[in-house]
Amino acid sequence: MPPTLASLVRHPGLKLSVLAGEDRLETPVRWAHVSELADPVPYMDGGELLLITAMQLKAEDPDEMSRYVRRLVGAGVVGLGFALGVKYDEVPPALAEAAKEEGLPLLGVPRRTPFIAISKAVSAAIAADQYRAVTAGFEAQRELTRAAIGAEGPAALLARLASHVDGWAALYDASGSVVAAAPDWAARRAARLVTDVERLRSRPGPASIVVGGGGGAGATGAEPADDTAVADRVELQSLGTGRRTRGVLAVGTGAPLGTAERYAVHSAVALLTLTTERSRALREAEQRLGAAVLRMLLAGEPDHARAVAGRLYGGLLDAPFRMLVAEVPSGGAAHQARMASSAADEAPAPAQAPAERPADATTAGTGTSVSTGTGVGTGTGTGAGTGMGIGRSTGSGTGAVPGTGPGTVPGTGATMAAGAGAAVGEPEPADPLATLADTMEAAAARTGESVLVVPDGERLIVLAPDGGSAVEACAEHARAVESRRGTKARPRGRGAAAPHGDELVIGLSAPAGPIAAAAAYRQAEQALSVARRRGRMLVEHEQVAAGSVLPLLADDAVRAFADGMLRALYEHDATGRGDLVASLRAWLSRHGQWDAAAADLGVHRHTLRYRMRRVEEILGRSLDDPDVRMELWLALKATASCTST
Repeated sequence: MPPTLASLVRHPGLKLSVLAGEDRLETPVRWAHVSELADPVPYMDGGELLLITAMQLKAEDPDEMSRYVRRLVGAGVVGLGFALGVKYDEVPPALAEAAKEEGLPLLGVPRRTPFIAISKAVSAAIAADQYRAVTAGFEAQRELTRAAIGAEGPAALLARLASHVDGWAALYDASGSVVAAAPDWAARRAARLVTDVERLRSRPGPASIVVGGGGGAGATGAEPADDTAVADRVELQSLGTGRRTRGVLAVGTGAPLGTAERYAVHSAVALLTLTTERSRALREAEQRLGAAVLRMLLAGEPDHARAVAGRLYGGLLDAPFRMLVAEVPSGGAAHQARMASSAADEAPAPAQAPAERPADATTAGTGTSVSTGTGVGTGTGTGAGTGMGIGRSTGSGTGAVPGTGPGTVPGTGATMAAGAGAAVGEPEPADPLATLADTMEAAAARTGESVLVVPDGERLIVLAPDGGSAVEACAEHARAVESRRGTKARPRGRGAAAPHGDELVIGLSAPAGPIAAAAAYRQAEQALSVARRRGRMLVEHEQVAAGSVLPLLADDAVRAFADGMLRALYEHDATGRGDLVASLRAWLSRHGQWDAAAADLGVHRHTLRYRMRRVEEILGRSLDDPDVRMELWLALKATASCTST
């Protein structure tokens, strides 16, 4: 620990004596400073032992000394060393009394002890403390590295880290779910920080958030008696080498981290980043492999696809799977965010050295502080899955599926990255496709499923096991987003502007095998089209035929067709020469039954017959043709839907 006044008093070579403030000798000393100014406060930083000879002081004036000592205490000076035998053989009573009143430790410095000796002692003690911290940090790094490469992986690393900081640690995956915690009870504490983790994930990395403050139950390695009333200080650190957060590390302690503890935390951040970030070459290779497998499946070559997939995706093709197609329609806020941030995930984040004394704006209770660009170690390269959902079970990242003709995916490739370009401290627009991919990959990794994820321009294509965790996670994600929208269905035409943050639409095929992959892709596209028209985030192929066909007519082209077909009738009715549109609607709704339709209109059936002949004459179409009757009925429904909205 750093030097204290007590350790200086005990120093055998200094021979210091305590004249006041005996109860405050355990106060740490940050530096020793000599000043003969009557007011040295402007030059103090706090935590100093001030050394004086009183050459320029009115040391015998009680009022002057009272003001002098009060200013020193207000500036954070932790002690006052008075040189004996220079100007005064003894400490003037006025100064001694003022020090006692303010509780400022007053040390007598004998004449044979030069001030430089005290400064050297403080400097040596600080250097020794820093050396111990660095040594402890290196030892922690070695232990954490051994744990990270061991069989237990991140779980063992978290246990070692919790021991080093005398607190607890937890790891969140890219979707914000807790995947590991140490000790075991810390999982409950970590689960209550999901909102703060989401806030951190919305910021460009590297970034950190400090939540809470003050000591209390639950801030150490022992389980708190009341797990709902913890008052620990939690640091959340983002993981990842790019601006997009790949995971979050939470560290809870009873007090701000010391130098050695901070070195341990930064070592853990670097190691966890290495285990959650695959090398760029490996990502690109997996992307190309996944794109090739998908292209072969859509081209009707399942055997070749299985051979290329090998063990990486082979298990996915041995059982029924679902094909998912998601897109962000152009013009929406999320589309603009993706365009602005297309290269952010590939750009390396600025690395900074670990801070010895990081800025900590923590407030007592539940206060928070936010910082970006904190010292997070970076690195590249890892092996297969790590329990974080970013391993061999995924194929996300930058990639393309080159088009091979009808039924294939037109690939242009796009980086799935969290929105970049926002000002520091401002939340960035979320990338819906990246969020969906992270959610499904994390769910698959937790259960050991294989999923094939292929970004394709403004689309995302996913193959996931039928009935598996990835498909269920997608459905839960869609329900959560629609719940935030406050409505389950909101009609949205092609030309309508999508609401901010809700642009993502998803189509999900029926279960299929490798031989029917092309049909599954068409089903997913059909479901996607229905989702877009119905204003739903997710539509499964089984739901395409459910409900009314009328919402599917909410299209500009359909409405234009309906307006063109019925325009002559509306123009006729505008002259006041008969209500042909209402008569046509009543006749069609009654399946051509003259008496029933005439009764609905309140006219004689001969009048209705005359009106229907006029409809045929004006339109030049025969109402005996069932196709004409169908087109007229749909045109009436389309125009009625347009009028009602």
